[in-house]
Amino acid sequence: MTDTTDTVENRSEIVFLYDAVDANPNGNPLSGSNRPRIDPQTQQAIVTDVRLKRYLRDQLDDDGHGVYIRNVQEEGEQFTRAQLLEDRLKAVDPDDYDLDDEEESEQFRDDIFGEFLEESADVRYFGATMSVDDTYAKHLPDHFTGPVQFSPGKSMHTVNENEEYDSLTSVIATQEGKEQGGFDLDDHRIQYGLIRFHGLVDEHGAESTKLTDTDVRRLDTLCWRALKNQTISRSKVGQEPRLYLRVEYDEESYHLGGLDKDLSLDDGASKPDEELRNVRDLAVDLDAFIDRLEGASDQIARVRVVASDVLQFAHDGKEGGPELLYGTIEEAVGSDAVEEIDVYDEYLETLATEE
Repeated sequence: MTDTTDTVENRSEIVFLYDAVDANPNGNPLSGSNRPRIDPQTQQAIVTDVRLKRYLRDQLDDDGHGVYIRNVQEEGEQFTRAQLLEDRLKAVDPDDYDLDDEEESEQFRDDIFGEFLEESADVRYFGATMSVDDTYAKHLPDHFTGPVQFSPGKSMHTVNENEEYDSLTSVIATQEGKEQGGFDLDDHRIQYGLIRFHGLVDEHGAESTKLTDTDVRRLDTLCWRALKNQTISRSKVGQEPRLYLRVEYDEESYHLGGLDKDLSLDDGASKPDEELRNVRDLAVDLDAFIDRLEGASDQIARVRVVASDVLQFAHDGKEGGPELLYGTIEEAVGSDAVEEIDVYDEYLETLATEE
């Protein structure tokens, strides 16, 4: 069972940036040709939190952690949510309990509750809506509210669709004797997008799903690795994590809020939006971001951070790589409060272990 003694006690705020080069970071199936989601007013690319959570769930599954929401098929049939629930509860047999006995019924409830959350890492993070049949209806809720939530991501600048890909599919279709590209060959991608996500880990919500400090520490490497490992399909390739930062607060029920919005592209060190093609065409302005961290330094327990070696930053008239970022955060909140994340060493400490 999950060790509940280290359930999360501190609130955290997350800023996560990744970029997409000649990719479709989140297609919209309602568009008819799975075009990238783009805000029609601002021309910013949009990535839903559902898309991001899908990457994270797939990485959790690959790492051997139990995942409730996943694609499982048996004899060609997709598992229903009720079947997925039963699959998570295989270790607890209702026939082993006298459910008419109050004490045994209570023990059954504790066992399936603990087993489900232990075998469903994604529910501990993001919650879930469940289909609960009569066997479990008295003992499990029909939904869990996740203590880890992300807002939909948006690019930090306007984006353009790369129409050349669509032209290429038309040429290929013509060579095969067709007049125009078929539906399956539609290929719509953006030229470049630096996408900005904001997330929150709520310490009060953590109690209901038994989210642990270890789970939160896993997030510090999971987001990075999920973008590295789960974006290898044809339309998703070309996406890379660029910045992950988690601010953990000391004060109960406190967080600054909207930290992601304090990061912007530096006008002087970045090309115009229409000329952006890769990460080397821009720099992230830290001024407003650092000012807010400094103002809340008394409420901040620590900042865990990792940045891509090729991402450039600008602060107080200076430009530089990740070392500029790390140094300015240390000046704002104190060097003892800043921890650089070593993704490929740390993730090994939070992998699932075989019993």
